[in-house]
Amino acid sequence: MKRYWRVPVIANIKTEKEEKPEGVPPDAFADFDTIETINQLRAAIESEGHRTTFIMADQNIPFALQEFKPDICFNMAEGLGGDAREAQIPALLELMRIPYTGSRVLTNGISLDKTLTKRIWRDRNLPVAPFQEFISGDEPLRSDLKFPLFVKPAREGTGMGVDTNAIVNSEKDLRERAVYIINTYEQPALVETFLPGREFTVGILGRKDAHLFGRHPDWYEKDGYHRFPILEIASSRSITPQVYSRAAKAQEVGAEGAPDFYCPADLEPEVVKKLNHLALRAHNVLNALDYSRTDVRFDGEGNPRLLEINTLPGLTLGYSDLCLQAEAEGISYNDLVLEILYLGASRWGMVAPREVPLNQPRKKTAPLNK
Repeated sequence: MKRYWRVPVIANIKTEKEEKPEGVPPDAFADFDTIETINQLRAAIESEGHRTTFIMADQNIPFALQEFKPDICFNMAEGLGGDAREAQIPALLELMRIPYTGSRVLTNGISLDKTLTKRIWRDRNLPVAPFQEFISGDEPLRSDLKFPLFVKPAREGTGMGVDTNAIVNSEKDLRERAVYIINTYEQPALVETFLPGREFTVGILGRKDAHLFGRHPDWYEKDGYHRFPILEIASSRSITPQVYSRAAKAQEVGAEGAPDFYCPADLEPEVVKKLNHLALRAHNVLNALDYSRTDVRFDGEGNPRLLEINTLPGLTLGYSDLCLQAEAEGISYNDLVLEILYLGASRWGMVAPREVPLNQPRKKTAPLNK
C-alpha cells in the first residue's frame, strides 16, 4: 500500500495591504510568493494524495514544524534578510534533520550572491561579462569596464533594484547609482558591462540518477538531465525597454507593458545546444540540485554571457519562467511540482529506485508565444 507524506509548503508571502518597515527598499519583498501560488503548489502536491499545509518562513517556523511533523518540506522560502537569506530555511531543516526539496545550504547561499557566483563561474572558464563589486562607491573603476555599464544590487533577485536607471553612460552616473544601491539595499553594488543582445532563461531538471527516481523517467536524457525549451525574454516593448526590470517582471504575461515571451526561442540548434551546455555547467559548478534556471544574455558580438542562476526559481502557474517553459512542451503544472517533490524525496531515501531504467524518447515541444 502506498504511503502518503506530510508535506508543508514553506515560503514567505506578500499581501496587497502589506506595510513595509521603515527604511527598507521600495521593492522589498518583491520575490515573496502570493498565497495563490502557495495554494497552487498545495493542490499539485495533494493531487498525489499527500497532506499539505502552509508554513510561513519566519521566526516561528521551528514550532510549526514540530507541530506538523513533516515527512519532507517543499521549500520556496526566500528568507528574511542577511547576505544568504535563501539558505536560512535549508540550514534550519538540516539542523532539525527534516528532508526538503531543491538545493542545499551552501548552494543557496552562494547563488543569491551574484558577484561570488560570477567569480566562481569565471574561475571555471564559464563566460561572464566583465564585472566589479563596489562596496563604498568610490573604488577605482577597472580598466576593462567600458561604458555603458549596468548597476544592480549584488544580493537580490526578481529584478529588485533594476530599472532603466541601471544603465549608466558616465562615471558620474555610475557613482551616483552605485551609492544609491549601496545605501538603499545595504549591500554592495554589482557593476558589469551592459549586454545589448537577446536575453534567455534556461531551465534544468534532474540529476545523473533522475530516471531511477522521477515519476517521468522518459523526460530525462542519457546524462540524467531534462533540458526545458529555452525561453526568450524580449523587452523591446516592455515598460522598461532593454531592461528586464522589477516593474516589467511584475506585469501579467501578455499584458501591455510586459515583455514578450517566446518558447521555444527562435535559435539555431547549435546555439540551443551551447546555451543548454552552459546552463548545465553553471548548475553543476555550484552543486545545484534537481532544478534551476540560468539567465543568459548576448553581448554586442552575439556571444552568450551568464547573468545569474536561480536555484530557487518561482513556481507560479502561468507566470513564472520555469512554468512557462514546462507548459511549452506539454508538461502539466502538477507533474512539474510532483517531479521536484519526488526528486527531492529520493535524495533522503524516501523513494525506492527503479530496478530497470526506462529509456524512451523525449516529448516534442510546442511553441508558446505570449
